[in-house]
Amino acid sequence: MKIKSQVVLVTGASRGLGRAIAKSFNQEGARVVINYFQSKVAAEELAHTLGNHSIAIKADVRNENEVAAMVRQAEKHFNSPIHSLVNNALHNYQFDPSQNTQFEKLEYHDFESQLNGTLKGAYNAVKACLPGMKKEQFGRIIQIGTNLFHNPVVPYYDYTTAKAALLGLTRNLAREMGAHNITANMISGGLLKTTDASAATSEQVFDIIKANTPLQRVTTPEELADVCLFFASTWSRAVTGQDLIVDGGMNMK
Repeated sequence: MKIKSQVVLVTGASRGLGRAIAKSFNQEGARVVINYFQSKVAAEELAHTLGNHSIAIKADVRNENEVAAMVRQAEKHFNSPIHSLVNNALHNYQFDPSQNTQFEKLEYHDFESQLNGTLKGAYNAVKACLPGMKKEQFGRIIQIGTNLFHNPVVPYYDYTTAKAALLGLTRNLAREMGAHNITANMISGGLLKTTDASAATSEQVFDIIKANTPLQRVTTPEELADVCLFFASTWSRAVTGQDLIVDGGMNMK
């Protein structure tokens, strides 16, 4: 199914990477569901900018009932099931090297917070979208991961552990859902310049990334969003269960 025929749900789409992903899909003609939790003004402004082929809907991805209600509202609005799901929502995290980088200073609830936002959030969204995808015999599940669990140059324990768990979910979904023409893949980006989450990152850190990356630049949200388009397109129809690293070549697998 071509992107222009799809309804695409992007969680955490009001700002940063999610906003770039929503805009990219809209530019390709898709109908876009802009999920938000707290950023109502930003989400509604984005929906206004994208026009009639978009809708902003509030839902806390950690809440199964709210996610199910969001999907029902979106399906009713567009008179169509969700075809592509991008699990992008990130629960209250700042990429600040002075925080959450020393194991002995962490409590287990720090891990639980990220697991609930990342793993439970993706679980709820996938569960809500799967009936429609199965009925259509088409679906694209796209998870936003991180290159940090391949090479934890900064040991953000709680964040990277949750993203690693998300990869496990992704590959199990790929194995089971292939029979329904539903693929599941992950995009593991590097630190992006710049989003709200990376706003606490110093220019010195960005300069180090640039110096150690073959492309000699820091990846942007728009560049990662382009890879989401690939996984939702017909070009990736034989690709599932994969974790594609998008960081300018810093990590090569």
